[in-house]
Amino acid sequence: MTRRELLEIGVTLALVAFGAVCHFALGDVLAFFATAVALAALARIVGHATEQLGARLGSSAAGVVQSALGNLPELFIALFALSDGLVTVVQSALVGSILANSILVLGIAFFCGGLRNGLQRFDSTRARLISTLLLLAAATMAVPSLANAFHTPAAAHSEALSLICAGVLVVIFLATLPLFLGSSGGETEEHAPARWSTPLTAVVLGGAGLLAALTSDWFVTALTPAIDTLHMSQEFAGLVIVAIAGNAVENVVGVQLAMRNRPDFAISVILNSSLQVALALTPVIVFASLFFAAHMTLVFPTLLALVLVISTILGALIVNDGESTWHEGVVLVGFYVVIAASFWWGT
Repeated sequence: MTRRELLEIGVTLALVAFGAVCHFALGDVLAFFATAVALAALARIVGHATEQLGARLGSSAAGVVQSALGNLPELFIALFALSDGLVTVVQSALVGSILANSILVLGIAFFCGGLRNGLQRFDSTRARLISTLLLLAAATMAVPSLANAFHTPAAAHSEALSLICAGVLVVIFLATLPLFLGSSGGETEEHAPARWSTPLTAVVLGGAGLLAALTSDWFVTALTPAIDTLHMSQEFAGLVIVAIAGNAVENVVGVQLAMRNRPDFAISVILNSSLQVALALTPVIVFASLFFAAHMTLVFPTLLALVLVISTILGALIVNDGESTWHEGVVLVGFYVVIAASFWWGT
């Protein structure tokens, strides 16, 4: 373990400790932001540990493991929020995770990569495949919302329709998983030899998971008071703050790769993260909510469903030509700002 990794672990532990102090002594608003930062730091530690795991498992298997473990903070937040009945926050966080990666982070990556390296070219075939799957997943997620908004006969059966859609998403995930495992495309990256022992990797992963569960509980406890104090909506809290904190690893890594002029790998990391949320995390939470008093359906607020579909269409159009410029990055980031602003105001 390098000195930098030890320092990052130390800083993360300090952030978690500060979040605990805020939770127990300093007030909900400070605890809300402190625990959000701590969750982002924990996500980065999970990322380091899965990289070490990847050196032993190989890139394909490591990608699956990293996608699963990288969503741990978000999964814990969703489960604790569902136990508190905050269904809108969970729905917004899921949509926000997709938007944060496919619009905000992709835009920042295009902007930073374009400014440093000029016009960047990438494997348009693979990017189109991922963006098309993401668009189809977003459309599937939006159908129950549109059925409800247009008062169709299916609106009276929103929970059953949501379970059907969630089941379809899982089937698509399982059906397409061998495709991604079998072809690394732009992700043909050599893994450095593992520097951590297997027991150390397991301890770091287990410790980060445990701390993520505790921190998520504190974060959700502070969520409602912070929303009331700051006069923001539950949708904004989930769409922006929870989503960005829960996807910190992909946010940082994707931009760094673009700046190093590795656009294929950058786009794969960024868009695959959105795809994993849509095809795997969302249906898992829908089915898990059946064990809570507050069941989560895929009936989102209408504007949330619309921006989900519009954003995935925009993302698909932008990556279609296999080229990226900083101008496209400005467009994507600007659109994300408009979306976030439209959800700021609470009732």
